[in-house]
Amino acid sequence: MQTFAILWPAIALAALSFAVMVWVAVARTGHMKRNPPRPDDLVTGESAMRYFQPVEMPANNLRNLFEAPVLFFALIPLLLITHQAGHAQVALAWVYVVLRVIHSIGHVVLHKISVRAPAFWVSVIVLMAMWIGFAIDIAGAQTAYDAAIDNMTI
Repeated sequence: MQTFAILWPAIALAALSFAVMVWVAVARTGHMKRNPPRPDDLVTGESAMRYFQPVEMPANNLRNLFEAPVLFFALIPLLLITHQAGHAQVALAWVYVVLRVIHSIGHVVLHKISVRAPAFWVSVIVLMAMWIGFAIDIAGAQTAYDAAIDNMTI
């Protein structure tokens, strides 16, 4: 059983999220130094989006890291508490994280949809496989538990 090994891909994905947060801060700070904002540039969310538009790719990627990866982060504690974090789940978790790194590089560094779109969709398939595998494992565990209870004599 790989129980705690499942935490390392989660830590790696959290590290990616933090790295992109820093990237957003650096990009926005640099933009503000090069183009000092006028008071009306930051009055509303819409005006701020227009002002920061030239450096918004890291922010777009950061938002994306809080969409589908939420399902990944939700699955990790479930795998831990149910002791279902086996070799297959750990391997899939690492594949998921690598695909999210590729997606972020395609999004923020390369600015290529041809890199990020396939990485995104394959990562979604991997995440679905993780959830389906978890559901199958839980169904099997439930069946074994029910059979054990049925066979107990009081």
